[in-house]
Amino acid sequence: MQQLDHLITRKIRSTYGRRVASPIIYCIFLIIVWFYTPMQDLVHPLAISEQAQIEALANDGKQYVSTKLTNLNFTGYTQSRFGMVTGYYYYTMRDDGCYLVILSPRTCEEGLPVIEEISIRASIRRQPESYAMLAEHLADDLNWTTNGFYDTVSDCIISEPGFGTYGSTLLLTCFFASGIYALMSIIFFTLYALFPVLSPASRQLGLYGKRSVLLAQAEEELATLPQLATEDMYITEHFFIAFANKAVTVIPIDEIVWIYKYSTLHNILWYHFSISYTLHITANKHLYIQFPKNMKSDIDGIIDYLSEANHNILVGFNEKNRKAVQAMPGVTRFTDGLIAFLKQKI
Repeated sequence: MQQLDHLITRKIRSTYGRRVASPIIYCIFLIIVWFYTPMQDLVHPLAISEQAQIEALANDGKQYVSTKLTNLNFTGYTQSRFGMVTGYYYYTMRDDGCYLVILSPRTCEEGLPVIEEISIRASIRRQPESYAMLAEHLADDLNWTTNGFYDTVSDCIISEPGFGTYGSTLLLTCFFASGIYALMSIIFFTLYALFPVLSPASRQLGLYGKRSVLLAQAEEELATLPQLATEDMYITEHFFIAFANKAVTVIPIDEIVWIYKYSTLHNILWYHFSISYTLHITANKHLYIQFPKNMKSDIDGIIDYLSEANHNILVGFNEKNRKAVQAMPGVTRFTDGLIAFLKQKI
């Protein structure tokens, strides 16, 4: 059968060739996010001098900066959230005007009256909701009019607590963690597609001998005379082969110790529209695999043939078989929670 020649290798190549597309698309998405959102500035904030125009930067969308501030004076006001002080308001004169600065409690040692010089990473914020009230009180403290305060003090606030908040830290963590995962997926999926002998299917087969030899034997048996074939599962003289669940599986029949099926009823609201069947296979070397969404006739045929090919295979999910499998050395152990779940499904 020419269409079965090297089918396992071809399926491994095509499976991982398709799967590599998703992480590539995701990495492209992350690159777009990196360059077109403030994400990059969170990692590498723009370093600005005392001569930089803060308002001009804010108008250009520069939200996160690194700068040196001098001659900061405590206003006597604090910023609170959920009853906890998260920042202390200072004011400072820069070359481009007077600015309010919010410093974290640790930076200002919980309200030092005067700070001569300090370097911080901060976010540039426009007037917060409390700005009007703060302006009114500060103007009163300084014997200014409110209009005079607005004319003198910029409406941009330099906020140290606004840089690196818990939300932004979590966002960056997710960004880089998912990016690393996507890059690793691209590398491994590409390797599996180029060198099928390195794929999980081959490594799984390597539990029972030299993977290259067993893979070549399975390829030869599948190409010459498969004993049983369904849409995506095959049985040869010595192997059970499946191309399902976005993976390729090759298991020596002699290593299988337990097989059973359970049914799943699919419904929308109160209407039951289909039943699918899942094949479960437990093998030596702590190998446990399931193949969902199959037809009953296909699974029954697979179970019947495997049980005939290996009379030591336990068939059916019941307490007797479960205890027998648990007593076997080198076989997957089931938790009580999983057993309860399967009992509900059968």
